[in-house]
Amino acid sequence: MKKLVLTLLVLCMAFALFANGAQEAPAKELSAVQQIIKQAESMTLEELAKKAIAESNGATFYGVGNSSRGKSALPLFITYLQSLDANYTLNFEWQQPKENSIFEMLSADGQKEKGTFAMTLIQDGNQIESKMVQTGVLDTYIPYEWAKANNTTADAVEGYLPLQTLNKIFMYNSTGSKTFDNCWDFVMPGEHGLFMDIDSEPVGRNFLYTLTADRYAKVMKDAFNALSASEKAAIQPTVDAMAKQATELGLGADAKYSLAWIKLWMESYNAQTDDGPICNTLVANSATDQFGLIVYSKLRSVSESDTVSKNNIKVAAYTDGYTGIGGYGYCHYLFVTDNSPLPWTACAFIAYMTCTQEGFDAWGKDIGGYSSNPVVAEANEAKHHHSVGGTVDGVVVYPSNNDRGLDWWLGQGNLVVEDPEYCASVAFSVGSWIDSLKRYNH
Repeated sequence: MKKLVLTLLVLCMAFALFANGAQEAPAKELSAVQQIIKQAESMTLEELAKKAIAESNGATFYGVGNSSRGKSALPLFITYLQSLDANYTLNFEWQQPKENSIFEMLSADGQKEKGTFAMTLIQDGNQIESKMVQTGVLDTYIPYEWAKANNTTADAVEGYLPLQTLNKIFMYNSTGSKTFDNCWDFVMPGEHGLFMDIDSEPVGRNFLYTLTADRYAKVMKDAFNALSASEKAAIQPTVDAMAKQATELGLGADAKYSLAWIKLWMESYNAQTDDGPICNTLVANSATDQFGLIVYSKLRSVSESDTVSKNNIKVAAYTDGYTGIGGYGYCHYLFVTDNSPLPWTACAFIAYMTCTQEGFDAWGKDIGGYSSNPVVAEANEAKHHHSVGGTVDGVVVYPSNNDRGLDWWLGQGNLVVEDPEYCASVAFSVGSWIDSLKRYNH
């Protein structure tokens, strides 16, 4: 449990220089919403709930997020408030902007004296810091009970509040004879993995940025060294060519391996606009030997038929002897807007999602999503049994659905976890180089 807590705090949260400026600034410099947040951080969920009831009874709550499941969590939150006051009512609307337009939407709303949106659930730590936090559009709120569960205090937390860590992993159709037991197999000549285009979902771009960090470059080097002589020969020229590039970009000695993989991936992946269709393709009987890098949770919703099955899929990292990265991870972060029309209600809703299993259930019901609160994570597993998610009536029917958990993915699975601070530091240099690479878009 302590390991999970430490990992979430170290690897998932964005360690930006000014991310916690709102909490550290003198009281006279705090905005009205930040002053409320300061009070809220010392209050229990029930205390916050009473504030929310007084503030928003009969009102309309507007939320916006990268995940549509906020729309599922809000009715549960309202039910919770009604358990404290049977006369409480709240109308709500949850929006999920497409094509990364959430930043423009929040920026425009942030120009108003009183905004429309009370809070947001948002991803892409790289842009959050530069476009949302440093500009004063969003404020970080750390719930008292979340901090307690993580053995810390709100004032001691550096960075943002993550609702969860999600993973996108390599999966392949196993109806043929081909196997993928090394992450370099996905960039061998002739391979074209299905992947959401990095311009459609910037967390994919952040994955490539983070892959160049020393820790993951070492993983890529070790995976390369595990290849056969013939496999090495196919990609050695690219690795050699990237040595100079790594130096020019100011990266570590092993970064040439990461850059080589990125170059080969960028030149070969089959760009898609959404993970759902990718999953539907991979589980079909006809998708022999195809593979993709997609959100793990998509697999759980597959409906079995004569032509489609979860048993047509294998999770690459679960393969015995698999070497290298198994995919990448990123966080959904929660913020209160600095001009929130309902700040107390926003804080209470955020606390409800991060401090109760019921509040997290809209996301926790599926595999591949891990609460940042260890108490909630444990309760969620106890309810949903994701570790045996492919078991039916005591028999393992769909092995790919047995989620091995975040600890496993961060360890043996070599999940590349988004590091917002690192991403921001290489966004211009590595980012410009990535943009110069040819993409396979068929």
